[in-house]
Amino acid sequence: MRSPMPNTNRPFSAGIISELPHPRQFYRWGVKTLLTLGVLSLFSLMLYMLRGVLSAPIVALLYILPVTVSAVFLGRWCGITAAIAGFLFFNYLFIAPYYSFRVNHPQDLLVLMVFLGVSILISTLISRMQTNLETARTREQEVLQLYQLSVEFGELHEVADILRVLEQNISHLFPDSHLKILVHGLHTAPPSDDDISHSDLSSEPLVIEITTPEMILGEIRIWQSTTKIAQEQERLARIIARLGALALHRVMLIQNETRTRVLEESDRLKSAILSSVSHDLRTPLASIQAAATTLFNPELALEPEASAELQSLLLEETENMAQLIGNLLNMSRLETGLLTLQRQWNALSEIVDTSLRRLRRITREAPPRVDVPDDLPLVPVDAVLIEQVFLNLARNSIKYSPLGVPIEIVAKADTGQIHVQVRNAGPKIPAEHIQHIFEKFYQMPGKDSARGTGLGLSICKGIIEAHGGAIWAENLPVGVSFHFTLPYLWDGTAPQMPVEEEEGL
Repeated sequence: MRSPMPNTNRPFSAGIISELPHPRQFYRWGVKTLLTLGVLSLFSLMLYMLRGVLSAPIVALLYILPVTVSAVFLGRWCGITAAIAGFLFFNYLFIAPYYSFRVNHPQDLLVLMVFLGVSILISTLISRMQTNLETARTREQEVLQLYQLSVEFGELHEVADILRVLEQNISHLFPDSHLKILVHGLHTAPPSDDDISHSDLSSEPLVIEITTPEMILGEIRIWQSTTKIAQEQERLARIIARLGALALHRVMLIQNETRTRVLEESDRLKSAILSSVSHDLRTPLASIQAAATTLFNPELALEPEASAELQSLLLEETENMAQLIGNLLNMSRLETGLLTLQRQWNALSEIVDTSLRRLRRITREAPPRVDVPDDLPLVPVDAVLIEQVFLNLARNSIKYSPLGVPIEIVAKADTGQIHVQVRNAGPKIPAEHIQHIFEKFYQMPGKDSARGTGLGLSICKGIIEAHGGAIWAENLPVGVSFHFTLPYLWDGTAPQMPVEEEEGL
């Protein structure tokens, strides 16, 4: 689990970049200098009162204390100021002759020089240590902010969002600037000509490339005010640009992968359509042509039974063609998101009856066993599409059922939905395939796939899920059962009962 972190939506801080001296800084330096001299004066007064009991070397060591305190709390220059002031106080008050800067003994001069050198060295070392500590803290803050920015980039999935965050953070580094970000033809609003020509902007922009190790994705142009751009600002801007480039590259790769996958699916769909046109449509067309030629041949005198058989064949093959074309059109609409539902309150028993009438010829020898009560609640469905589901499932079940063994269609009311089963006595589906049979173009190895495109069950799945239901298959002790559910509610409205409608008329 990710540890809590500060808000990553905050722009990259420009406060870590050192600013040029400001008039207020000179004022603060003056106050610190006066404070340093005041502390040295009070300390010298205390030591002067103890001059009779303290030797010169001890006094020199004690003077190092205010020098160190000044360097630690007031800065390097205050420490050096304290060292020089301490040197003068020490010479004037504690080196004979007193109250004079003259030195009579070489050893006293050596003590003074050593004191001054040690004091300045201590001030310099302390100041350098503080500078290094501040630099380490600054780098820590910088690394943390860069990490937070990389996390924010990693959570973005649109090019426009990445460019917005990139512009926001670069602008925060250069508050008095105008930006223009160019990435493969996409750009933020560029500065106007009036802005660029204004006296407070540089005529030549700073150009920072948005690049990855593999390619250059674009560039950032920064029109800055006349203030010189600090190297630290430019360095951080280039790091941010590199993070943005990696995020852009990742999103572009994902988009390319998605487009490639869509193109592959489109090619497979086109191949399926071509296969259907070349084989599945040719077969019923050949039957229709043969039957029509026979029926309308004036030289042939057909018996009434033979004529009726040919007419029935014409109707059946025409319905087969209509179903195949309907499957292909529905799959195309599902793929493009253009499938719209024409919902109305419908009785499921009527939809089942309509579907079975279209299958009457192929189920003549083994009529389906139907258990769909008339008093089931009405369902808000597109009757034509649900009829297509029944046709696909019934044809699939009849195709694999033993000859003369009827299929079964059962429906019952469940909690908030109607549960439908289409059962057959055909061979069981292997466990490794039962989870995939509703995928597009999927056909089980070893099954007769001479006819069909592997789209029928996939279309059933798309139609049922578009209605808010679910569809699945399971093996029975003998045969296979296809299940699907249809919800009762339509925009929060409960269904009516067919029986109650009849009683109210």
